[in-house]
Amino acid sequence: MFSSLPAPDLGRFWTAANTLSLLRLVLVVPITVFLWQGGPLGWLLGLVVLVILTDWFDGRIARWTHTVSDWGKVIDPVADKFAAIMTVTALTFRPVEPHLPLWFFGVVIGRDLAILAGGLTIARRSGRIVMSAWAGKAASLWLALTVLSVILKADPPVFKVCLWMATGLFLFSFVLYVIRYLTVVRSPPPSRDSGGATADSVAQA
Repeated sequence: MFSSLPAPDLGRFWTAANTLSLLRLVLVVPITVFLWQGGPLGWLLGLVVLVILTDWFDGRIARWTHTVSDWGKVIDPVADKFAAIMTVTALTFRPVEPHLPLWFFGVVIGRDLAILAGGLTIARRSGRIVMSAWAGKAASLWLALTVLSVILKADPPVFKVCLWMATGLFLFSFVLYVIRYLTVVRSPPPSRDSGGATADSVAQA
């Protein structure tokens, strides 16, 4: 078993960027309810677009305002994963048509749960908070487009493009994460008295 590392200072919690990420967490709840019930379409579309915008701007605002923090590195990917799990679950098992295929549900849920488990190991091993890679963000964007294609009952070719792009990016980002995971677990753990910042956080790919 890896030894516990000292609790870190994660920096400022209440920043504009972190507030956007937290807002995304809150918005996922009514979106999930509306997806399960199949409407109302106007509210559903508005909330989904708002979530996409918060995901797009939170990191940029953090860089523009020089408020990048370790809290943001935790909250942002957690919000992404919460949104992915909730929306895909609702669209797969809801009582109204159309649905997402069950295999896609398995890809998204399996990938995210594996990353959560591996991320805890990385944090325990290295004490590092790792920022999301571009492939993970791209996968989240294409997942949002897939959700929109289901909501709008897009033509089958449009839906398939969104579905397969999201699937490919989810799998590709998972491969990147596995490489990152293997690199960390094969490296010697940091000493307890090292001066680097540490954190029990979820690493993302």
